[in-house]
Amino acid sequence: GLIAKYIILSPFLLISFIISKITMYIRMSLSFKITFIFSLVFILFSFVYHLLIGALATHFTISNYINYTEGLFISAVVSTLFGLFIMISIGVKVAKKVLAPIEQMTEDIKEISSNSLDKRLNVSTAKDELKDLAIAFNGMLDELHEMYDKQSMFVSDASHELRTPIAVIQGYSSMLDRWGKNDEAVLSESLSAIKTEAENMKALVEKLLFLARADKNRIVLDKEFFDIAALMNDILRETEMIAPNHTIRGELHFDGQLFGDSNSIKQALRVFIDNSIKYTPENGNILIALNKAENHVIISIEDTGIGIPKDDVPHIFDRFYRADKSRTKETGGNGLGLSIAKWILDQHHCQVFVDSTVDVGTKITILFKYL
Repeated sequence: GLIAKYIILSPFLLISFIISKITMYIRMSLSFKITFIFSLVFILFSFVYHLLIGALATHFTISNYINYTEGLFISAVVSTLFGLFIMISIGVKVAKKVLAPIEQMTEDIKEISSNSLDKRLNVSTAKDELKDLAIAFNGMLDELHEMYDKQSMFVSDASHELRTPIAVIQGYSSMLDRWGKNDEAVLSESLSAIKTEAENMKALVEKLLFLARADKNRIVLDKEFFDIAALMNDILRETEMIAPNHTIRGELHFDGQLFGDSNSIKQALRVFIDNSIKYTPENGNILIALNKAENHVIISIEDTGIGIPKDDVPHIFDRFYRADKSRTKETGGNGLGLSIAKWILDQHHCQVFVDSTVDVGTKITILFKYL
């Protein structure tokens, strides 16, 4: 009965248990484990099979029930059925043990959603390809979690930035509706404010669209060789025109060509220069320099402005990040310009260094590879 079954299977179960314990602590592939275990079971089965055939055939022959050939046939049938029973029993047990981590991983994955991206698969018990799969899956979840958080923050910040100009436009529209029809001063003030806020909102939306296209890799840069000295001279002239109350100096010591999208590079440099103008008091100095050192072309923008606190420097390229929100509000910034500039420079494989001291000034250094 049941006791006889366990007595017969006990040697095989013991061997299976020993093998599973060994493979638990030794790194082996799943294919090796399955092949090794079933090969061992097959060897044991063959051994028992031949013993049973010999024993049963001899028994039937000696008992004079049948001749030796018939005894062999009956023994083979009985031994095969018995061996299949053993192999199926052990196979089911091994299969369950091997597939148990996969079933657990499946249950864990089902529990992961956008509201529980912090859940991870357990990798402490696996010792084979399943551990590699779990580690890779957890790494993918880490990246998705980070991207999801950034996206949520981006949407929240964008909504906040758009809420302000919309509220201003609504406020002045109400003022126009009440008093602007008969009061020219109110009419002029309201129209001017609405126009300003509409322009700010347009600029913000354009930046948001630029970053959205950049995230989707839909922006194609028109790269070609261009004269960097000529581009820097254009930037110097434009800066002198838009910042007459600052001392603008240019030190251009390189005359050669770079490979890239000249319009995009100019856009990125204008972001840094505009920030220098915004945060440098009147009569302050702004130095724009172009040099070459070994295999790099170096562009630097240095000012004598209010500077950036040390703790804020690592975050200035984060979207919507503003080191001094009160001052930024006065100058109309939204914390997206530097993110766009950094993206453009990254597409040109540039290195950007920021050195800033509060109430002393800021220096931006950009390194272009020069081939």
